[in-house]
Amino acid sequence: MTILVVDDELPIIELIQYNLKKEGFTVLTAENGVRALELARSEKPDLIILDLMLPDMGGFDICRILRNDSSTARIPIIMATAKTSDSDIVSGLELGADDYITKPFSPKVLVARVKSVLRRFQEQPEQVTATVQKTDGTVSIHGLQIIPHKFEVTLNGSSIIFSATEFSILLHLARHPGQVFSRIQIINDIKGSSYPVTERSIDVQILSIRKKLAESADSPAFANMIETVRGVGYRFVETFEPSEK
Repeated sequence: MTILVVDDELPIIELIQYNLKKEGFTVLTAENGVRALELARSEKPDLIILDLMLPDMGGFDICRILRNDSSTARIPIIMATAKTSDSDIVSGLELGADDYITKPFSPKVLVARVKSVLRRFQEQPEQVTATVQKTDGTVSIHGLQIIPHKFEVTLNGSSIIFSATEFSILLHLARHPGQVFSRIQIINDIKGSSYPVTERSIDVQILSIRKKLAESADSPAFANMIETVRGVGYRFVETFEPSEK
């Protein structure tokens, strides 16, 4: 599998490259945003490790461009940066980053994060008893169709692009309509119990999913497919009327 490492510090690139190659990955490198975009579009790497502070453009801008380009929108992105504030982490997640790790970091931890993100793309669909679940893992409910093995989502026939984390959350909730999940349960179910992520990040992802559903249907009512259960968490509604306010 191929990993694109984007960073303007050569020692960081060499450290990441060395540790990823030891694990059998092919590594591409870019020291600026322009080169990163070129490689992402031409090589279609399996994952991108993205620094935020680059000489020609910010990592947030690069992430936004990649997510808005259909040819790169589904490539997982791990932001690896010295920016450690909650606002930076939330901003990265809102833009569609699938993980966020702060410098200085342990190479072993970074490699583990890379494997974790890639594993979520490769996992076979979980087996559930919900009537919306088809034999190939596809979920169809309320005009929404989610095809796990293709990483595709359509709403009333219109395609919607989600980040890997957004996709995992939507799929998990839609597979269990009516069931309420706490934020911690959602984190544990899609990322594992030891994953270092805040409950706030789940709120950010849910907000983004709702926004994309509403924009795709050109109706704010479609955001109501995912319901907030105050003091508990979230659930995908069992019954849905598009005319809902």
